Order: sequence, then structure tokens, then C-alpha cells
Amino acid sequence: LQVGGVSISSSAGKFQSYVAMFSRQAAQGFSLVGRRFLSSGSQYDLAVIGGGPGGYVAAIKAAQLGLKTVCVERRGTLGGTCLNVGCIPSKSLLHNSHMYHLAKDDMAARGINVGSVSLDLDKMMAAKDKSVGQLTKGIEMLFKANKVDYVKGHGTLTGPTSLKVDLLEGGEQSIDAKNIMLATGSEVMSLPGIELDEEVIVSSTGALKLKQVPERLTVIGGGVIGLELGSVWSRLGSKVTVVEFMDSIGGLGVDAEVAK
Repeated sequence: LQVGGVSISSSAGKFQSYVAMFSRQAAQGFSLVGRRFLSSGSQYDLAVIGGGPGGYVAAIKAAQLGLKTVCVERRGTLGGTCLNVGCIPSKSLLHNSHMYHLAKDDMAARGINVGSVSLDLDKMMAAKDKSVGQLTKGIEMLFKANKVDYVKGHGTLTGPTSLKVDLLEGGEQSIDAKNIMLATGSEVMSLPGIELDEEVIVSSTGALKLKQVPERLTVIGGGVIGLELGSVWSRLGSKVTVVEFMDSIGGLGVDAEVAK
């Protein structure tokens, strides 16, 4: 038998041993997929608290530069607000609600008859969740490829070079690091006297997972996020009112002509 011009007929035993070795390596690699990566207890060069766009990018770059790095994230998925409850899911809903709006209210005027159009909100939400899941898992694979340890839990500083992590799966883990980077992101802020239940009174996070199209929706804040989510639910059939304190919409930095 010739393989790449080399005869292996006289080395069948050696060839089989190579196959067995590669099979073991492949099995070991696949066994790591989806697992939580924990430190071995030795000191890290860098511990990053927060797995959002600031944290996970810094962790990967540090590892590429030769630092032994660990990233702690309490959400249980990497990517931070943007990937989990911000830019990515909102863009998915914006795109799909736009397609629904075109089919329902615009195509007939363009000579495109599509018949009766109905909304399957559960399927639209599932498509959003699938996009988010694929991207967050992609970051986990980048961690693995760059040898960044990943700990799922809430990190708390216990000293200048140490922290403890309340693990999502239960228990605690202590981490020592020469350097600690805080990349903890942001939290939604409510108005005084108003409690967010994420069902009737919702933040932008709750607005991404409403179980039905509200008959009426009031959006407090006419910035980018408020206008995006207001547009989504308006296209899907809600009567939306936007309340904005400033004299223009779109938020600070938006071009005046665009705001008009």
C-alpha cells in the first residue's frame, strides 16, 4: 500500500499505533468541548473579571502574548451585554420584524402577492436565541484555542492579587493572579419608585423576550436602544409611544438631520 509515495505495508503495526494515537488525541479534544475550564490552583499572570467585549478580547490577547490567563463570568455565557441581551439579539429581531413588516404591509404595493401573513413569535424568538447561542459558543472555542481558562461564577475581590468565585454550579473557587482586570460591564438602571418585573415593566433585556405582542407599549428614552426595540414591537403590531426628555431623539452624538 502506497500513501503519499511511502510504502507502509511493512510497517502495519507502526501505522496502526499512529492511528490509535491520533484517535486518543481527537477523543481528548472533543471531550473538552462544552466543559468548564478551571484553574489548577497555580497562580495566574492575569485574571479578568467579566467576559464581555472588553474582558474576553483582553483575555485572549493576553494569552496570545504568553500570559497565563483566566476569565470569570457570572452570566454563564460569554459575550457580555452586547452579545447576550444587546446588539446581537436586537439586530436579529430588527431584521426578522422588518421581513414580517415587508410581507404584511409593503410587498403587495410592489406587485408581490404573498397571501395571508401571520406571526409566529415563538419561532422568531427561537431564531434570535439560536444566533446568540452560536456566537457565545464561538467565544468559548476561542478561549480553548488560545488556552484561556474559563470559570463560570460571580467573582469577588479578596485582596490585591486574589479573588473568590461563587460558582454557578455550586461551591467556591479561589484564584490568585499577579494582575486582575475588572471588565464588569453595566447594569440596567430603573427610575425611582419603579420596579422592573421584566414582564409588564421591562428593561431592554425584558423587551427582547416578551411572550406576546403588547397591545400598547410606552418606551421611556428615545436613544438608540429604545428606538430599536420600539421599532421591533411596532412592526409586529404594537402601538408604540416614545417619551424622550431631550429635544431630539437618537441620543447624544446622533446627527441632527438623522434625528429629524
